[in-house]
Amino acid sequence: MHGAMIACRAGPAAPGSRRCRVPVILSDPRPPQPHMASPPGPFPWRDGNQARLLVDGDRFFPAIFADLEQARRRVWILLYLARRGQVLDAVARRLADAARRGVDVRLLLDDFGTRGIDRENRHRMEAAGVRIARYNPLRPSRWLDNLFRDHRKLILVDTAAYVGGLGFTDDFLPGAVPRPWRETVLRLTGPCVADWERLFRAAWRTWSPDPLPPPSPIPPPAGRLPGRLVCSGHHLRSDIRRSAIARMRGARRRIWLATAYFVPSRRFRRRLRQAAQRGVDVRILLPGPFIDHPAVRHAGHRFYARLLRAGVRIFEYQPRFTHQKVLLCDDHVSLGSANFDRWNLRWNEEANQELRDPEFAREVAAMLKRDFAQSRELDLATWRRRPWREKWLDFYFSLIDRWLLRLLG
Repeated sequence: MHGAMIACRAGPAAPGSRRCRVPVILSDPRPPQPHMASPPGPFPWRDGNQARLLVDGDRFFPAIFADLEQARRRVWILLYLARRGQVLDAVARRLADAARRGVDVRLLLDDFGTRGIDRENRHRMEAAGVRIARYNPLRPSRWLDNLFRDHRKLILVDTAAYVGGLGFTDDFLPGAVPRPWRETVLRLTGPCVADWERLFRAAWRTWSPDPLPPPSPIPPPAGRLPGRLVCSGHHLRSDIRRSAIARMRGARRRIWLATAYFVPSRRFRRRLRQAAQRGVDVRILLPGPFIDHPAVRHAGHRFYARLLRAGVRIFEYQPRFTHQKVLLCDDHVSLGSANFDRWNLRWNEEANQELRDPEFAREVAAMLKRDFAQSRELDLATWRRRPWREKWLDFYFSLIDRWLLRLLG
């Protein structure tokens, strides 16, 4: 169905209660393009996008702050992680200023991940007219429903969208912490921004009674990149996973994956091994000694030996915690909030931007090569000789991971 676009299906279905509204069908008279031969999803491929890679907080925070200061129509933010500090102070001040000059400012915050927002900044924003809603408010009586979280990250400023793994926390800010997190953010302009707007609209309607202004027209072309938005959520078919599996199955030259947490599904691991065995350059970039959840790292270690035997190359980033989420398959890039692990794609709302272009893929590859150069590559013999304490921790946390998966489905 190339003549129509399904826009609302990617909005979150509320855990335990409300669900996404009826899909909005938008006309698209353009003929199918060759790059549209991909797994079907709720959002279409759109040509004419421009994407700018922003590596680390000293690049993406100044760009975001500049756009916030120049916003004229809207600032809509979907966020999982926020904590009190310099970054949150700077963001709250700019959002309050934007609201006072008449910009429509809305924040949809995950109730678990943004508990660190201090009362002073919340009051500052609300007093200026910033609308704040919470995703899945935590309630002890709901028990397992509290596990459903909104892990998506979106900053929509007028006709630009920022997507990636960022949060409003000093963890990403050079100079504020000794080892700022390694992160990659995409600044997107062009027609695909309309789909990120629709994603926010569906989420906002689910969790806030405040009405939204009429939908914006699809932005005009801003570049030449074909792209599409892919999503994942508890009540949705995971288009992120389906697309990643299809890309890995069809890869001929390379599969380079950078992820913060690596506890993938059996099918995902099988695709990585099969690709390496047929001669594809398969590399995985993972956190090394610095990580915010060491238990997850240990739980993922049980997969290393079999992957290494199949020819998959595994790199552990040494300078600091790598939090980025990037998948590069030949010339196809997927970048956003998804960590490509079973937990994230089962319990969390996730959203990635896919782009397909040789030149942009070369830029992403160059970025990842710099990361590989600062990493320690594992080999099977050395891996088997790791200390017994490490092996015991790996075994212990792998048991917990398996138990949780059985318990929670």
